[in-house]
Amino acid sequence: MSRRYDYFDDPAAPQANSLVPSVNVAVTKDAGELLLIRRTDNGNWALPGGAIDLGESVAQAAIRETREETGIDCEVTGLVGIYSDPRHVIHYTSNDEVRQEFSIVLTARPVGGRLTPSDESSQVQWIPPDEVRGLTMDRSMRLRIEHILRPGSGPIIT
Repeated sequence: MSRRYDYFDDPAAPQANSLVPSVNVAVTKDAGELLLIRRTDNGNWALPGGAIDLGESVAQAAIRETREETGIDCEVTGLVGIYSDPRHVIHYTSNDEVRQEFSIVLTARPVGGRLTPSDESSQVQWIPPDEVRGLTMDRSMRLRIEHILRPGSGPIIT
């Protein structure tokens, strides 16, 4: 099975060999519940998201990735920030790619669909904000979610 390993400011991390624009999507319900997936490649909780394909916009990628990983259709509503810290690298064991972080994090609202796990998500759930802290997730994902749950400071650029 292919695995994903996240490294942040780790001297033992492998050297990055790619940079791929990607999106993460913070889909929230009216009561504030956040749509999260449990990743199959590392078992951690995360926002849905993935690489932006050639020929699609950032918003199109966000909608596609959310539908593929969660079964939920969404409408993009805003920008949380752009995360590109070179100290964060992601190692994919399937092809030995070591990707420097480059994620555009968007907000969205659900407009249809039903919770459905995928090959990339073993669980899909609406999580109340006060329960997010207790979930296992990588440091970079936790930081993004903290920014989402603490709005008002404008887009984050790292």
